[in-house]
Amino acid sequence: MKHTALRSLLALPLAALLACSPAEDANKPSSNEEMQTATEVPETAEAEAPERAAGIPDEAPAGRLPEGVTPTAYRLDLLIDPREDDFSGSVAIDIDLDFDAKHVWLHGKNLQVSAVTAVLEDGKTVDGQYSEVLESGVARVSFAEPLPEGAFTLRMDYSAPFDRNLAGLFKVEEQGNAYALAKSESIQARKYLPGFDEPGLKAPFDITLTVPQGYAAISNGAEIKREPAGEGLEKVTFATTRPTPTYLLSLSVGPFDMVERAAIPPSQYRTKPIPLRGFARKGRGQDMSYILDITPRMVEIFENELKRPYPFEKLDIIAAPQWPSGATELSAAITYREQRILVGNDPAPGARLALLQIHAHEIAHMWFGNLVTPPWWDDLWLKEGFSTWGTPLALTIMEPEGGHELNAAEEAISAMQLDSLASTRAIREPIEDNNEIRNAYDAITYDKSLGVIHMVDQYFRPEKFRPALGRYIETFADGVANSEDFYRVIGEETNTPELTETFRSFVEQKGVPQLDVTLECGNGAAQVNIKQQRYKPLGSPIESVATKWTIPVCLRSDAGRQCVMMEEAEQTLAISGGICPEWLLPNAKGSGYYRWTLSPEQWQSLLATFDELTPTEAMSVIDSAFAAFEAGTLPEATLIEVMRKSANSDRRQVVSAPLGHLEKYRRNYVDDEQQQAFLDFLQSLYQPVLQRTEGSDDNDEKLLHSELQSFMALTGDDPDTRKALTDKAIAFTGFKGEQDKAALDSDLYEAALTVAVQDAGADFLPHLVKIRSEIDDPRFENASANAIGGSNDPEQLEQIHELALGDAIGPRETFGLLLHALAQPAVKDQHWQWLQSNFPTIVKKIPAQWRRRTPGFARAFCEPEKLQQLQQLFETHGAQTPGYRRSLDQTGEQIQLCIALKDRGKALVNALAQ
Repeated sequence: MKHTALRSLLALPLAALLACSPAEDANKPSSNEEMQTATEVPETAEAEAPERAAGIPDEAPAGRLPEGVTPTAYRLDLLIDPREDDFSGSVAIDIDLDFDAKHVWLHGKNLQVSAVTAVLEDGKTVDGQYSEVLESGVARVSFAEPLPEGAFTLRMDYSAPFDRNLAGLFKVEEQGNAYALAKSESIQARKYLPGFDEPGLKAPFDITLTVPQGYAAISNGAEIKREPAGEGLEKVTFATTRPTPTYLLSLSVGPFDMVERAAIPPSQYRTKPIPLRGFARKGRGQDMSYILDITPRMVEIFENELKRPYPFEKLDIIAAPQWPSGATELSAAITYREQRILVGNDPAPGARLALLQIHAHEIAHMWFGNLVTPPWWDDLWLKEGFSTWGTPLALTIMEPEGGHELNAAEEAISAMQLDSLASTRAIREPIEDNNEIRNAYDAITYDKSLGVIHMVDQYFRPEKFRPALGRYIETFADGVANSEDFYRVIGEETNTPELTETFRSFVEQKGVPQLDVTLECGNGAAQVNIKQQRYKPLGSPIESVATKWTIPVCLRSDAGRQCVMMEEAEQTLAISGGICPEWLLPNAKGSGYYRWTLSPEQWQSLLATFDELTPTEAMSVIDSAFAAFEAGTLPEATLIEVMRKSANSDRRQVVSAPLGHLEKYRRNYVDDEQQQAFLDFLQSLYQPVLQRTEGSDDNDEKLLHSELQSFMALTGDDPDTRKALTDKAIAFTGFKGEQDKAALDSDLYEAALTVAVQDAGADFLPHLVKIRSEIDDPRFENASANAIGGSNDPEQLEQIHELALGDAIGPRETFGLLLHALAQPAVKDQHWQWLQSNFPTIVKKIPAQWRRRTPGFARAFCEPEKLQQLQQLFETHGAQTPGYRRSLDQTGEQIQLCIALKDRGKALVNALAQ
């Protein structure tokens, strides 16, 4: 991104926002290790010509490939017919070799390679042999004689079956039609392309696809030619791409509806229009209207704020019939799971907000990640963090009153839950094994990065930080940049060492800082003493070590606002004017990524002025109060007062902030005899809000009403709310009557269907299963699968298990169904026993990139014996879920923390009755 500056994303048009400121043993050979080309290489050849120490190592790399072998261009030619079971083709890769080599390491997984040839600069050909060595997809290409230093072209012919679990080049069938799509991120391209599957190894691609006649074919480049290829096939040729990493490759083939819109017109920064198209599976093209309508404005905003043109020659938006993640920023061909964007012309508020957020994030990636790319996955935050940060800033320009800055604060606070664990990770930490790469895709990379970038931006001000960010983008456009590059450029541009040190301390250290703030007044003076340490909840195994951050701290009180750069473990700040304030807020604007504590007296003084706080400040108060309670330092009565204050707010995010905590306490600490008292408390908080928001025309109030209805039905077990939702689900699905599609909007699908499965009688579940095949609505498909998992009837367990493993429910829906099933108190023990007995079969059903997360199936448990069973399960079967260790550690720690909080949780529940 050769931008002169990232000025107003960033600049003062956002003043309103600124004011309120998503294994096998690594060395064990795969079953494909013996794959060979038609030309055999003599076994003795390598012994006769040993490589020098400076060359390519003999041992297969578990992580990054060895340096000295660099791809400079790809020419990919594939036959893709989704009606078949296999695809085939060839690739030619131009490579620069820094030294003589007898073999090279690259990537390929489950490929049948039939021919390998190296073509040297002088035209000489050398035969090669391909073998897959590591289960993670590391392959070796050996040559019949050493290749000389310099350039050569590696040609490979190969074939493979389409994947059926949403990885690599996979095949799905919907409504009688078959589609093939490539999910390349993060290391899935190796499943359909033998090549150099690392983000830093960017190269231009020339792609040609042979597809069934009349089928849509989509890739990163613009389609430039389509010609007959015999036997009902066509050859589609695409324009050469810009330098592209393999994880951003796009291949989609099928009978898609294509919706072509007027090109996005030229702008101040771009002389050419951008062709804009949408693709959805057959019959659903009309549902692309909403996302296509908002796209030109989003592109315009990012171009204006980044002062740089959209980097690609066209923009395709693809609604994939199935997709393992919500969306992937494939260059010039952004691909979404269809339920995220096929929302109709008048979407429900929650569906609309989710679409806006994910679309802005993916468009931001066209600059953050696609134009400037991290060289390796340890710097994932440089693309995901900045795209997450840019999302609310762009949406606030688009919708100034949309509350998008509050959504961003909500996300940053949510990251603190994960960051409070001893087993959390730093934003940036080494990744030395391919199997660990997907573990970097978590709330730490996305949402903690958002919080840290926002904190820096607020403290150092946009006019200082954003031009430095603009120079970073400009410097590395079309190339790669790591964290050290980022630190160096912003340090040079701002000449502010503490800015760089703030980033370093938060990016390279794990954990949430906690500030213990004490106000001291006397003798005509007032000061605040601040002590920093790592936040540690009750029962945490976090060691008491002297962790220290460079923290931009801003305090607010009735005496005004003051800031300090906290670089020491303890610091003192004199209050301006020496007047002792009546109240003190340790996180002005709520923009600091930290938690804080106060004395009991100061807590009471602060809560007395709660209504005067900004919404983001109120959210910081709520988070720090729950954190202090779970660390054992805040009384139950104070936390209850915080919850009552939050429920009186007029902002959705403030009202809903306690809901996740209350759900946890309800699940683990409320006994049957306390249920009514707990429900009475919830009704006292939220019934007035439900009455106030009933029938509102405001999107945020509509969304709040739906959120509270779902919460009161599923967590509060409120009988009136449950009946209302059950009636809606019965009418919507036509259970024992006519279907009324206006009876239920998509924001309430999951809650209403779940309650109906539980309350409408045993016949509703088979009816719901039947109706899933008749209602062509991707949001309904996902919600209904989760609702099926919500059954609490022991008589239905066998049917649910058969559905989970059968073809009627897709791989991703199976994952959600099981998560919901294992959270149902009445039947979760039976589900758990079944899961342990059938774990290998379950793993094969769910998407490949989700298998590392399977320890999370136990996250709803709070018993020591379940923790032991979980650990035993992965001692036995962990090899089938590469990369599982982090999820296992985090799930195990969450169970331990739940157990440790039991006494406090029960005390809180008892206090609610009083």
